[in-house]
Amino acid sequence: MKSILITGGAGFIGVNSARYFAEKGWSITILDNLSRRGTKDNLRWLQDRTQLQFHKVDIRNQNAVERTVAEAKPDVLLHLAAQVAVTTSVADPREDFEINALGTFNMLEAVRKRSPETFFINASTNKLYGKMEEVGVEERNGRYEYRDLPNGVGENQQLDFHSPYGCSKGVADQYTIDYGRIYGLDTVTFRQSCIYGTRQFGIEDQGWVAWLTIASVLGKQITIYGDGKQIRDVLHVDDLSRAYEAAINNREAVSGQAFNIGGGPHNTMSLLELLTYLEDELGKKIPLNWSDWRPGDQPVFVCNLKKAREHMGWRPEISVKEGVGQLISWVRENEPLFDWLK
Repeated sequence: MKSILITGGAGFIGVNSARYFAEKGWSITILDNLSRRGTKDNLRWLQDRTQLQFHKVDIRNQNAVERTVAEAKPDVLLHLAAQVAVTTSVADPREDFEINALGTFNMLEAVRKRSPETFFINASTNKLYGKMEEVGVEERNGRYEYRDLPNGVGENQQLDFHSPYGCSKGVADQYTIDYGRIYGLDTVTFRQSCIYGTRQFGIEDQGWVAWLTIASVLGKQITIYGDGKQIRDVLHVDDLSRAYEAAINNREAVSGQAFNIGGGPHNTMSLLELLTYLEDELGKKIPLNWSDWRPGDQPVFVCNLKKAREHMGWRPEISVKEGVGQLISWVRENEPLFDWLK
C-alpha cells in the first residue's frame, strides 16, 4: 500500500487531498497543530470517513517533525502546512517566516535525514511573482486582463517576492527546488492560484471565493479591496488533488521543478463577476463595502498551464460555476459550522 504524509492535513486542501488519496487506497498520515479555525471539525470529518494516523505537531518543532517523518517513512510527503494570508504576514512577519520558511526547511531536512526516498511536494503560491508591474494589463468588458499574455503567466516569469508572505513562501519554494538539485531528493513545487471548494473556512484576507460565498449565503458584511475588477484563475480542490496525483505518477519528469497550478485561462473570474453569479443563484442583492488595494495585490493573475499539461498530462476539469454551485450547497447544508461568524 502506498503511503502519504500530509502536513497541514486538517486544513481545507489537506482534508480534501487526504480523502482523495484514501479513496485511491493510500495509507494516510496527517500532521497538523490544529491552530486554524475549522481544523478540528475537518479532522473529525475525515476520521469518520477513513482510517488514518494523526500527529499533533507544529512544523516549527524540528525534533517532532523528524520523529514523525522517521516513523512514517512515506512514499510521498505533501507539504501544505503554512501561514496563508498576506495581511497576517504584514502584521507579524516573524511568525510568518518561522512557519513558512523555517517550517518548510524543517520538513525538507527531515526528509533528507530520515526518509530520502520520499517524494516531496511543496504547495507554493502565485504571490511569488509579485505585482508584475512590467506586464501590461488593460480593462476589457469590466475586468482586468493581460494585454499580451492570452495563455497566462508561465514559470519563466521573473520572481518578485512582494510582501513578507511572498518572501517566506519564496524561500520555501526555492529551498524545495534546491534540495532536489543539491541533495538528490525528488522534490517539486506547485505555485498554486486561488484554490476553492468545500470544507474551506474562508476569511476576508484569504480564500476569497469561499469567503464571498459564505458571507453571501449567511448575509455577512463583505468588503471589496480595490475595485473588484481584478481577476484570478480559480481551481477546484478536487482538480488540485488530481494534479498532486499526476505529479506522483510522473515523478521523474517533474522532480526538481516548479509548476504553475491554477484554473488557467478557461477558469477565470473577477470579484464582481463572482458576486453577480452569487446574487443570481441566491436571488438577492449583496451589499458591499469598499476599501483600498492591499499590499502585493495583483490586478490579474492567470496561470499558463502548458508545462503542467506537457509534463503531467494534467488540466482542470471542474468549471467555475459547477464548483461554486457545490460550495453554495455545502455552506447551506452546514450553517452550524459558521456559528463563529454570528
